[in-house]
Amino acid sequence: MEPDIHLLVVDDIEQNLVAMEALLNRPGVRVLRARSGTEVLEMLLQHDVAAALFDVHMPGMDGFELAELVRGSQRTRHIPIIFLTAAAADQQRSFRGYDAGVVDFLHKPVEPHVLVSKINVFIEMHRQRRQLAQQMEELQRALQLNEMFTAVLSHDLRTPLSVVKLSAELLLMQGKDEISRTIGQRLKSSSARMSRMVEQLLDVSRLRSGGLRLSYTQADLSALCEQILAELDLGGASARVQVQAEGDLCGRFDVDRTLQVLANLVGNALEHGDAHSPVHVRLDGTQAEVLKVAVHNQGVIPPSVMTRLFEPYHRCDGTTPGGLGLGLYIVERFITAHGGQVVVHSSPEHGTVLEVTLPRHGGHAASDAPPALAIGEPPAAAEGPGASPAWPPSEARHGTRTTTPPPPA
Repeated sequence: MEPDIHLLVVDDIEQNLVAMEALLNRPGVRVLRARSGTEVLEMLLQHDVAAALFDVHMPGMDGFELAELVRGSQRTRHIPIIFLTAAAADQQRSFRGYDAGVVDFLHKPVEPHVLVSKINVFIEMHRQRRQLAQQMEELQRALQLNEMFTAVLSHDLRTPLSVVKLSAELLLMQGKDEISRTIGQRLKSSSARMSRMVEQLLDVSRLRSGGLRLSYTQADLSALCEQILAELDLGGASARVQVQAEGDLCGRFDVDRTLQVLANLVGNALEHGDAHSPVHVRLDGTQAEVLKVAVHNQGVIPPSVMTRLFEPYHRCDGTTPGGLGLGLYIVERFITAHGGQVVVHSSPEHGTVLEVTLPRHGGHAASDAPPALAIGEPPAAAEGPGASPAWPPSEARHGTRTTTPPPPA
């Protein structure tokens, strides 16, 4: 059963309180009566009030002072206050009342229908606010339950998945015919993809529950990129990747999370870009305070997809199997956690570039890092020919990796 909605009436004359209670009282609405400002403050500590009617002239604390006190409290500042006064209309007094947070003035004798109509509006607003708060609480509980379920499920999937991966390895090593080795390779590939999905679900669970903690260590961004390319060599995909590294690429960041960022960026570029064109990776360490990674492919992101590119469980198209649509969401969240940012450029003339900026000295004072994106704020997206950077370099050769040493000091 829905609890009663409370209205507060303040007047130092008992007959006025009785009349107001008789006018406003109804099933589901309870009228609270007070004769002084002190009683009002005590009642507001105990009850949530939909609206309050204050008599302006009261001994001790008048209506203006009481309204200022009510508005000054975080707990009660949202309560609509209506002044009841027997004095003639005075513009200066009206301004003072509105400055104190009063929403309306009613002059005595009060017209019952006018007062009831105004109060009904505030009652309905209070009821809707209460329902919204209840729905938000239920939604929060559902989200927490869902995150817990996802984390438990993802954790429990690791054990049977490791058995499948081991069985695939044994089949590849001991298979004596081409069919057995083909089946083993398919099992290995599928189990590796499933393992990535499980890790992504765990990462999303940590991100949404606030459980993600970064472990900063000194590392070389170029070495991490080489590690990702070595993994791609197993599937023959690294032949399409060209890397250009320049400057000092050493910095402090979470190595595991940065590896995931690089793997997702390069993997997406290989999967969604032009299959006959190379993927260019530029590592820029020429700036003192930041490191930059830009991944370029010849694919084009449609404008309708660009606005939702970094949302979880959203894919660029509905035909790509085997993915959860979490890769770029995880990239954006990990880079944000480092205090960096992601910028997207896409146009038919220049293809697509995802550029990541990381603070070089992560884990130190916040003033040393560029401003992070706020939670829920989408990364910057630049479209059109003028937005695409002037690279990849024309001298890059297919399937090669070129490294430029840092400029002399």
